[in-house]
Amino acid sequence: MFYVIGLGLGGPEDITVRGLEIVKRAERVYLESYTSILTVGKEVLEQFYGRSLIIADRDLIEQGADEILQDANSKDVVLLVVGDPFGATTHTDLLLRAKEANINYKIIHNASIMNAVGCCGLQLYRFGETVSIPFWTESWQPDSFYDKIFGNRSLGLHTLCLLDICVKEPTLESLTKKRKEYQPPRFMSVSEAAEQLLEIIGRKCRDHEKLAYTSTTLCVGLARVGSDTQKILACTLQEMKDADLGPPLHSLIITGCLHPFELDFLAQFCDSKEKLLQIAQTSSFIV
Repeated sequence: MFYVIGLGLGGPEDITVRGLEIVKRAERVYLESYTSILTVGKEVLEQFYGRSLIIADRDLIEQGADEILQDANSKDVVLLVVGDPFGATTHTDLLLRAKEANINYKIIHNASIMNAVGCCGLQLYRFGETVSIPFWTESWQPDSFYDKIFGNRSLGLHTLCLLDICVKEPTLESLTKKRKEYQPPRFMSVSEAAEQLLEIIGRKCRDHEKLAYTSTTLCVGLARVGSDTQKILACTLQEMKDADLGPPLHSLIITGCLHPFELDFLAQFCDSKEKLLQIAQTSSFIV
């Protein structure tokens, strides 16, 4: 059997009892280290599980499906995923490959940022389509996600922005070489995301386009959700540009229309409730 087991968002103890039992008896256990990370390392997990783990990096996940699935029709093979197994399309592709190879699989679910984001007090059913914000380069600055934010806010919905993770990314110079060289890992912060979002509306203003948000729009920054060092900040997008929420992982929310209960809960993450109300009153959708 091939198992994909969610690890949740915190430490080693967040795995489910059922998931832990499977990990302990499996023939091989892979730890996916491409789409997300935990705040603890591989060694801490191994100590808690009482067994060794095989790191599944980007190359193995995207190109080594046959290696991962080898013997899974006769032995138990596990892929451990931070959050929930269906938090990334990469894992769906792997399950399709298992199905094509007539390998049975089971999913062990867990918490992910998609539902744990409710820790800030914003109600989950008031979120629209989730977007991903990639790191920009000098020659590549995509902003296609802007239209989704526009659509969400036009309906009064919040937008969860998942921020880029670059792990084992090849350098541009090494792409022409036989031996790959990799960039140091990078994890986008809420500050970097806010800076890019502000740059986008600067362009839209110059082109006299309608704006999905402004520099005064109320945003919520989240860091290390589910861990003991979780941090949340509610402020304007402009203020978020200068915010420091510490180590990764970070997520950003651009708020839509706010229910009074949401405002009451968010107030604890702002300098004062009066300031929060003032920001909320001036951050409505611009048309």
